[in-house]
Amino acid sequence: MQVHELRLPLRAEDIRKLKEGDKVLLSGIIYTARDQAHKKLIELIEKGVDLPFKLRETAIFYCGPSPKAEGKVCGAIGPTTSSRMDGLTLPLLQQGLKVIIGKGERSAECERQIREHGAVYLTAIGGISAVLARTIVSCETYLWEELGAEAVYRMELDRLPCYVGIVGD
Repeated sequence: MQVHELRLPLRAEDIRKLKEGDKVLLSGIIYTARDQAHKKLIELIEKGVDLPFKLRETAIFYCGPSPKAEGKVCGAIGPTTSSRMDGLTLPLLQQGLKVIIGKGERSAECERQIREHGAVYLTAIGGISAVLARTIVSCETYLWEELGAEAVYRMELDRLPCYVGIVGD
């Protein structure tokens, strides 16, 4: 297993260096998106509307941060089970998404789609959400505040630990 310190946006050559099981310390700007946010993003794609951020330059993290405590940048950021987004992943990959962060396995079809699009699926460890929150430099509600924990949050990471689960060809 190798350890890679990577900063978003990732280049194709960054992804090609990764092997399943490698550890990644990820830094840069990411956006959270769970089920409801995915549906809204796909609605925008289907309407031909430009997305409010460039998928090629960022990562989607399947999580919904808990409310932040006083003096903290962000609440806990535990990853959400990724398989819930399997049927919603392809349109985002087709729009250029290259980095996905979540937990758990993906369906065989979703795994194939990730590989075909030269993307990478990183797994974050569940159950240590307070520890993961320490890697958040900034956190703000970015889109659809009415969705609460399902809203899209913009986060800046500093060395979020994750592991390579699936890597594109």
